[in-house]
Amino acid sequence: MQEYKWPYANEVGEKEEAACDVLVLGGGLAGCFAAIAAARKGKSVILVEKGKTEHSGSAGTGFDHWESACTNPCSEVTPEEIAWAYVHEQDGYSNGIAHYIECREGYDRLLDLESFGGKIRDTEDEFTGAAFRDEKTKLMFAYDYKNRFTLRVWGSTFKPALVKAMKKLGVKIYDRTEATALLTTVENGRKRGVGAMGMDVRTGKFRIFRAKTTVLTMSRPARVWLFNSDTVGLCEFRPLQSIGSGHAMGYRAGMEFTMMEKSVRAEFSAAGRSFPPYGAGNNHNTWYAATMVDARGVEIPYVDRDGNELKTVLERYMPAKGQKFFLKGGVIDNPKYEYRGPETLDFEELIKRGYTLPFYADLSRMPEEERRVIWGVMVGEEGKTKIPILENYTKRGFDPQKHMLQSYGTGWQSANFLEQERQLFGAPGGIMHDWDLKTNIDGIYAAGDQLYASDCAGFACATGYYAGRKAAEQAEHSTLSEYAVSQVEAEMERLYAPLYADKANGVSWKELNMAIAKAMQNYCGGVKCDALLREGLDLLQSYKKDIVPRLTCENPHDLMRTHEVLDILTVSELILNACLLRRESSQPLCFKRTDSSQMEKQGKHIVIRMEDGEIRSREVSLDFFGDLKTEYEKQNADYIYEKQNADYIKEVAGLEEL
Repeated sequence: MQEYKWPYANEVGEKEEAACDVLVLGGGLAGCFAAIAAARKGKSVILVEKGKTEHSGSAGTGFDHWESACTNPCSEVTPEEIAWAYVHEQDGYSNGIAHYIECREGYDRLLDLESFGGKIRDTEDEFTGAAFRDEKTKLMFAYDYKNRFTLRVWGSTFKPALVKAMKKLGVKIYDRTEATALLTTVENGRKRGVGAMGMDVRTGKFRIFRAKTTVLTMSRPARVWLFNSDTVGLCEFRPLQSIGSGHAMGYRAGMEFTMMEKSVRAEFSAAGRSFPPYGAGNNHNTWYAATMVDARGVEIPYVDRDGNELKTVLERYMPAKGQKFFLKGGVIDNPKYEYRGPETLDFEELIKRGYTLPFYADLSRMPEEERRVIWGVMVGEEGKTKIPILENYTKRGFDPQKHMLQSYGTGWQSANFLEQERQLFGAPGGIMHDWDLKTNIDGIYAAGDQLYASDCAGFACATGYYAGRKAAEQAEHSTLSEYAVSQVEAEMERLYAPLYADKANGVSWKELNMAIAKAMQNYCGGVKCDALLREGLDLLQSYKKDIVPRLTCENPHDLMRTHEVLDILTVSELILNACLLRRESSQPLCFKRTDSSQMEKQGKHIVIRMEDGEIRSREVSLDFFGDLKTEYEKQNADYIYEKQNADYIKEVAGLEEL
């Protein structure tokens, strides 16, 4: 057998240093917009991305809708109405600051994307006359056709357009470079971020990035409870490399987190026993509001908020009488403002009423434009669907005008997951921050999936841009600080250790990932108590002592995967410690204790950080952010002024030709 040769140079142990005003860690939507915002302010910007920025991150292959574009010219709702609805819908366990930024600035970012070359309108007039299309603006809407604040978009065009804009603005992009640790120092008695460290995932070169300010825009955690070594790519809805490294970096550096004890039943995780997301017919999100039928072909009726049966397809997209609006989309865990379709009646009730399994999505019974927009635009543009689902199904003969797709379960889930199989999905925990999206470490900001109660694409873009401009403002009055050489030496030793471990006695990253997932299922599952949680922490400590030193790999790519699992281990510790701090059960957080009969009477954020190896915590009221509109306008007078007094896209951006 011919020996495999690694195709890239061996630069293991070599160091390279770079400096900038604003450092952005993560090249997804939030990271790209953070870099653009800082560069527009005239700052030198470095963006570090583990993959290739043009197609990396959760939106790298596209997405189909943009929620909360409340300021678009067709919208019938205000940013205040929708932002507060998000907060109340989660019983206060929501990020009022970030959601208001999303609602207030989200449409601005869509216009940015259009100016960069992204597609946000039906410019080819493919859907002229459709109920979801505005004929004047050519914008297309989803979910609520009356209030028109969620747009259908061609998300696959966005990342290439963002990269083009960043290059135009002079942003220096380090592709194929994983960020692994933050550089910090202490100034005037306060910890301050001074940059970050990382590694080239092809050559192994160690990189040091010095910066006046830093923006964390990496992914939320994944593969904590669910992992299958044979079908790694199906273990998570998001890309394989999106596993929460930013959370791990922040936790190790002493950053504050909240809601990390929240977890929901596994949804978009396949882990070897489910179908790819959106590969089965359903009536949620991307497929909303597909006609559903049972095994006999009998249609399962939709009902409105008040339980009234809806007779037409158009009625499915309209609020009930007396209902201002309804929400629909990825963030909604416990809908209170919208009807949910055929699964409004629970599964047992549907069977009692005589509906027989299996159920199917039958697009042939829908109006032609509704069928085309679901199967062509929505299923075509959503992440991981253009080729695996739309293209492959079509090549194999699927025709939505005459064929149906079987639906597994009664709603959007494609497998019945066990109670102990959890996931950080649906407004999960994340970094605690202030109105500037600034963390408790001076000079470090956060955006997108790094934030607690994060949402989808519009949330990422709006908060990314916001954090980028706030970081640029602080950089204006900051200088580059020195870093401790000891931090660099310790990180290099940690990163390269698996290359030199005893391979004859070695353990692979896949084995450790499976062990962590099993530990979290057993000791931090659907029900929790101190004894289980502490046993889980002890088990993870044994992994650090006995397994981590035995981790071994052959090349920089394998080394990157090993680093990811070490971060999953850190995140798992963070989750277990957060769970120990919450003493009462909490329905909004999907948190249930067996060693206490108490349900929380008054909700509160439990904020956790690690300092000198010890867990520190504090409690914060759920409404700590104050009145959303008032506080936002206090903090953003300059942005409001620019919008009111300039052609914002052209004059401020300086990207007229794009």
